[in-house]
Amino acid sequence: MARAWISGDRYLSPAMVCELVPGMTIDVLSARRRQRLSPPYYKPSGNTVLYRESEIHAWVDASRVETRER
Repeated sequence: MARAWISGDRYLSPAMVCELVPGMTIDVLSARRRQRLSPPYYKPSGNTVLYRESEIHAWVDASRVETRER
């Protein structure tokens, strides 16, 4: 599977990111890459795209929306 880089951190394929983030699709990730938008990704070879799991979690965490208390 994915090779550990830092303890507890894995490289994920686009399909694995889609499994991790509800509602995410491979097409959306591809469009975000073309537009150079987050999440950051790695291209170790021509057709291989990888994401670091910790960076996916940080990207989702950064999208937090504050709500008001009632």
